[in-house]
Amino acid sequence: MLAILGLAVLAGCRHDPPEQALRKTIATMQAAAESGDTAALFSPIADDFAGSEGMDRQAFRQYVTVMRLRNARVTVTLGPIDVKLIGDRATADFTAALTGGAGLLPSEAQAYDVNTGWRLEGRDWKLISAKWTQRL
Repeated sequence: MLAILGLAVLAGCRHDPPEQALRKTIATMQAAAESGDTAALFSPIADDFAGSEGMDRQAFRQYVTVMRLRNARVTVTLGPIDVKLIGDRATADFTAALTGGAGLLPSEAQAYDVNTGWRLEGRDWKLISAKWTQRL
């Protein structure tokens, strides 16, 4: 019984450090975007999300849905992620290259500089803001 209790305590202490947890959240969102799993993609996006050009969470969901309908196959490649922790908040900045198309070869490609803001809610990071600018 004591051994089980000890394992339970150890398991409870195995939480990822905040930066590692944030990086995992971003990686999970990247995989969800590529697989078309909108629920998983939007799970970490806060209800009060604010995006580029005044886009709120609902407008961003509509944008993602339209892009997904236009591109049966999507690939998202992220550059190095620069994370800065500020208490229960964080920023994560990176480049993102997106390709898409109907077949095996992409017919569309674009790269963006992305600046994101995050809020820690319990053990989960929530995306509260994102600004993306097209790279030339």
